[in-house]
Order: sequence, then C-alpha cells, then structure tokens
Amino acid sequence: MRDVVTRMRFEERELKPYAEPVSSSELREGVVYFAVQFVDEEMLIPTMEPLVFIGRNLNPEDVGQLYFQDAGSYRQGLRHTSATGEDDSATLYQQAEAQVSHIFEYDRALDALMACSLRRQKAPASEL
Repeated sequence: MRDVVTRMRFEERELKPYAEPVSSSELREGVVYFAVQFVDEEMLIPTMEPLVFIGRNLNPEDVGQLYFQDAGSYRQGLRHTSATGEDDSATLYQQAEAQVSHIFEYDRALDALMACSLRRQKAPASEL
C-alpha cells in the first residue's frame, strides 16, 4: 500500500532586508537559540547550530561575556557546572555580549535562511 503524502504549505511572509538577531538583554538561560552564520562573503552557504544560553560572566574575571552550550549535550543533561574535562562531550561557546549578531530565535533564524534561499536563486551556479 502506498503512503499518502500530505501537502504542506508554509505561511507566506515578507522578509525584512536585514537580519533580526536576538538582543543580548533578551537572552534567557536554558532557552534554545540558533546560531546562523555563513562560510562565504556572499552569504550563500549557511550553517545553523542550535545552542542553549547557559549564562553570563560564568568566570570571576568575565565582563560582558555570554555562554552557550550545544543543544545536544544540554538535552542529554550535561551541564557546564558538571564538566570534568576530556570525557565531556559538551561544546561551550563564549561570546562577547556585543558580538551576538548571529544568534536568533527560531523564526528569525528561519527568516535568515529564507533570505539566503532567495540570494541563492539569483546567484550564478558557480557560486553555490
């Protein structure tokens, strides 16, 4: 018997001509955000990684530092406070508070990827 494929339609939306990253003041601990970055200057080859915001200034000498952990290890229960060294599989990211223009809430990350899709449609095949 053949599986029935249900057609899906994504809500139409108008994209802004600029990215809308989350403001560092809006970050909430334990919430998943998405790092969207591009490997090329033309912004045609995106990468996206889910990250959990785990806090600010986690080290005593920190000033204006934000910390993120890969979502996979966070969901497995591994926390930065329980990290013991080489055997830990968590990846932690430290980022200056003023340099989080690549961190998005889900829908805004999706907007960035859809804008990339539109750029890719216009780009020569040699750039893809």
